[in-house]
Amino acid sequence: MDTRLLLSDVAKSFTMHLQDGLVLPVVRNVDFSVRAGECAVLGGPSGIGKSSILKMVFGNYRCSGGRILVTDGEALIDVAEAEPRVVLDMRRRVIGYVSQFLRVIPRVPAVEIVAEPLLERGVDREIAAETARDLLGRLNVPERLWDLPPATFSGGEQQRVNIARGFIADYPILLLDEPTASLDAANRSVVIDLIQQKKAAGTAMLGIFHDPDVRDAVADRIIDVSGFSALDAVA
Repeated sequence: MDTRLLLSDVAKSFTMHLQDGLVLPVVRNVDFSVRAGECAVLGGPSGIGKSSILKMVFGNYRCSGGRILVTDGEALIDVAEAEPRVVLDMRRRVIGYVSQFLRVIPRVPAVEIVAEPLLERGVDREIAAETARDLLGRLNVPERLWDLPPATFSGGEQQRVNIARGFIADYPILLLDEPTASLDAANRSVVIDLIQQKKAAGTAMLGIFHDPDVRDAVADRIIDVSGFSALDAVA
């Protein structure tokens, strides 16, 4: 199985400019890889740096050191050094992300929000919308909500829209930050099935799951972030 994602000696620190430049290290010496068809899960207590690692892979956080290598066809891209335009292009084609929170433009209907990743890839609008409707239905979002903006949806409904948007396209790499946090048992089961299908299709996934039942169902490997923690090394 080919490696899709490789982190080598990655570190992250935050500089507290309002506290005389205090440097707060978060993680250091982060080394691991994720293969095609594998779901690797970041483990460890809250606040240890799991979300920071995901955000560095996605390019939301800049690394303080090290390399994050992503396979893009025949090329290797170092996200840690990539220009913003390269990171944005990779988010459209290579790296998907499902967070705990839905952040979208107000007044855009749910079906359009879900279909957008396919439209960005040039998929026909009606095919993209039909695929979006299929996913929303599978995730038990009531059909009466599909053409409404999600701002007034419940937390669980918004999260299911978020999941549908993240899973609709065939990203080679998919990042999952607590995708089942607001879901009931039936919808958690749907998400487990979606993850298993992505694994079977060869997607490399890196996730955070605080729900032990979900984690046990999808994880091929647990990466203990406690071993990378730098929280005791304030400089």
